[in-house]
Amino acid sequence: MTTPRHTSAYIKANLYKDSVALMRVAQGLLAMPGVVNATLQMGNPANKEILQEAGLLTDAVKDAGPSDVMVVLQALTAADCAAAVAACQAQLEGTEKPAAGAPQAGGAAVLPTSLSMGQAGLHSANLAQISVPGAYAAAEALKAVNLGLNVFLFSDNVPLAQEVALKREAARRGVLVMGPDCGTAIIGGVPLGFANALRRGSIGLVAASGTGLQEVSSQIHRMGGGISHAIGTGGRDVSEAVGGSTMLQGIALLAHDPGTELIAVISKPPAAKVAKQVLAALRASGKPAVVLFLGSRRLQNKSPKSSALQVAHTLVDCAAMAVSMTGLSPANAKGRRTRPYPLPSRPVFASSQQYLRALYAGGTFTAEAQIIWAQAGLKVWSNVALHKALNLPNPRQASREHTALDLGDDAFTVGRPHPMIDQAARIERLLLEAADPTVRVVVLDVVIGWGAHSNPAGELAAAIRRAKTIARQGGRHLAVVGFVCGTESDPQVLSRQEALLRAAGMVLAGNSANAAWLAGQWVR
Repeated sequence: MTTPRHTSAYIKANLYKDSVALMRVAQGLLAMPGVVNATLQMGNPANKEILQEAGLLTDAVKDAGPSDVMVVLQALTAADCAAAVAACQAQLEGTEKPAAGAPQAGGAAVLPTSLSMGQAGLHSANLAQISVPGAYAAAEALKAVNLGLNVFLFSDNVPLAQEVALKREAARRGVLVMGPDCGTAIIGGVPLGFANALRRGSIGLVAASGTGLQEVSSQIHRMGGGISHAIGTGGRDVSEAVGGSTMLQGIALLAHDPGTELIAVISKPPAAKVAKQVLAALRASGKPAVVLFLGSRRLQNKSPKSSALQVAHTLVDCAAMAVSMTGLSPANAKGRRTRPYPLPSRPVFASSQQYLRALYAGGTFTAEAQIIWAQAGLKVWSNVALHKALNLPNPRQASREHTALDLGDDAFTVGRPHPMIDQAARIERLLLEAADPTVRVVVLDVVIGWGAHSNPAGELAAAIRRAKTIARQGGRHLAVVGFVCGTESDPQVLSRQEALLRAAGMVLAGNSANAAWLAGQWVR
């Protein structure tokens, strides 16, 4: 990263923007000439701590409140910095055009300023999407619940006790709260947050994992199946404290939905009590079901007694089982985890090349890969290690032996948008790993769909070529293995993205599990 020479930091008071909106503003600023860093964060304690660790919490922004935006811009010249400040202020202060049909007053559109006003303007609405500072999110969500609305709660940093109370009240009133920190859902074919363009069908999903939900639903689509609903729960839902409230409600809703023939559940291992309740709810649903508790030892070596309830161990196998159990023959059954077909020939590597480096945008992909590699006997370090003993000490600075990074983690997104929106941080790390003479294989995921980068493969393809050139100049062959999570119907178009990556020299494995499996084979 080029060293900045000029910094400007300021507070935009009393303005809330959700993380995706701030990421997109930052992405635009980073594309301006001379701008090398654009940090936009809400002024809550958690974000201040992140800025402090990155050395960006200056006196100009340290007194920001939870409803203020902290802005830190760095550029090569004073003029570049001033231009970035002006552009940032214009974007943050701009007003959106009212939606068609919005109430009018005296010829001017009147935008709703509360949930009750919004509901009055849309009498048929039954769902509220909420993205406000975490300190206020539960209160706004409770207002929606009291109005009889289901809730998609994108906000994070919601206190655990408030989540428990909110979901208890939602269950009492018979409405659903997806979240907090819920990034993905598809309700009745309508995408919420980050989601893919999918065929409507008879498979209903409930997931405590964002990218896990995207991969399973996309693979179902690619295998010829379709989705009735995809319900996100938020990651904490399956904890002992929350008790799987949304997951159990979601299963019940899908059980009574005439358009859902099969239910699939996706999650990292829930609390023991929650796992038992989820399995019992699936058995009681009266519908065939697939359950994936990613990495769960409890279900690893045994299947449930009921043949109508099957256990999957990878994301793609979860999709294939769901499609098969609905009576379809998966269109790409060969894409299951057993191995990629045809198996690429093993490249010739230099004797110094021993290790793999995985640079993921998706946290669930990072977890799944670590499970696959551990089963293959590989010791893999990570910033989100499954075992504390393998936590990487300084993930932003250097890798160690075999390393799997979740580049969407806070350690990497401070000062930059999420890698699903902006590839810059991942490209920097890719080139750094390519220069390491011990690296044999690099693994990359590419997530497309609504909310994601408009052409992630285009940017990564150029970087892959540069990385391979760096290795070749050092007398080495660098293997790059990856997959695209998405569908042909997504705005970025799956086949176009894959073609760009294949032309750049990436070996496409078809799905997340195959990519991890192949990379593991090539370093054993």
